[in-house]
Amino acid sequence: MLNVSIVLYKTDFNQLTRCIDCIQRYPNTKIFLIDNSPSDDLQRIKSLFKDVIYIFNPDNPGYGAAHNIALKYSLASSNQYHLVLNADIYFGANTLDILIDYMNHHPNVGHVMPKILFPNGDIQYLCKLVPTPLDLISRMLIPRRFLSKYSLNFEMRKSGYNRVMLVPYLSGCFMLLRIDALRICGLFDERFFMYPEDIDLTRRIASKFKTVFYPEAIVYHEYGGASKKSIKMLITHAINIVKYFNKWGWFFDSERVRLNGLAGKRLDF
Repeated sequence: MLNVSIVLYKTDFNQLTRCIDCIQRYPNTKIFLIDNSPSDDLQRIKSLFKDVIYIFNPDNPGYGAAHNIALKYSLASSNQYHLVLNADIYFGANTLDILIDYMNHHPNVGHVMPKILFPNGDIQYLCKLVPTPLDLISRMLIPRRFLSKYSLNFEMRKSGYNRVMLVPYLSGCFMLLRIDALRICGLFDERFFMYPEDIDLTRRIASKFKTVFYPEAIVYHEYGGASKKSIKMLITHAINIVKYFNKWGWFFDSERVRLNGLAGKRLDF
């Protein structure tokens, strides 16, 4: 049995339907839809699929806090894995089989992310170093076209994205998590309403387990980039980045240095 959680907020119904179709190609999945929208219009999805649990959550405590509702069900279960997923992801019939088989054979891996592509087939560079304040602030404020050389290092582009490797910061759009790792390292930090919660969780898991990029499996992601489109979301992003560095340290973060020193290490297994 695999538990999957998807947090909704005014989510496109067709995107959501496509995503659930992909998940249910893998047998014995239970899908938790935590809807942070102001209305429960999306609950009609329940009539189209079995093994879907819809939870209306209009108080909207944030992305990580909403996923934690489902993650707590997984902690109380006998399942080995939990998939945190965005609704704008889609993938082929054997993708989850490939990833779960990899995790089954490597019990020291606590979190794995596949290769993630745009719908046109271009790579999304979502393997990253644990960021410094300059890393995150510059990416918020400076247009991407001016960051190309800088991104080579931060986004680990020199790796070629074609080998299995250690990555200390994996994107929150697709997180296949070992439940035993969550028992040891904890769930999403609910102080973060949105954005750095995936950095925080990945680095906590990476301190005890391996966090791995596995390009043998491929998914497609219709990347939104909400904070680039909305002043309100940009402000939300900035506030949560401040909270992140207040937690881990702005300039003196020895664990960041250690994890980034391991980043890109090839895993030949």
